[in-house]
Amino acid sequence: MNQDAFLDAWRRGISIAGPKWFGDGTGVGATKWKLEPRYDDIASAIGWLSSGESAFLVAMYSFYNADTGGELMRKLGIGGLADVAGRLDGPRRKVIADLLVSYEGW
Repeated sequence: MNQDAFLDAWRRGISIAGPKWFGDGTGVGATKWKLEPRYDDIASAIGWLSSGESAFLVAMYSFYNADTGGELMRKLGIGGLADVAGRLDGPRRKVIADLLVSYEGW
């Protein structure tokens, strides 16, 4: 159940952020392994995306790789979950919340 819920939330996040940041860039994939976040693209976009868009992508990335996601968060000046939540609108906060409650590891 949680894996299905996680994948559903992940796909909603991809829909909000845009598929170009994940997997092969099409947003199509039957598993989370086919929808992995694209580190190089995300890291290079931090300078030109809005703070909310950047925070959302980095928060999603942190589910894939906590260490590297944490480094990206520090680059954005994000110190914790409250900082993430403060930068996100309602739909993005809902995705992150749903990822949190359904996360069983990548």
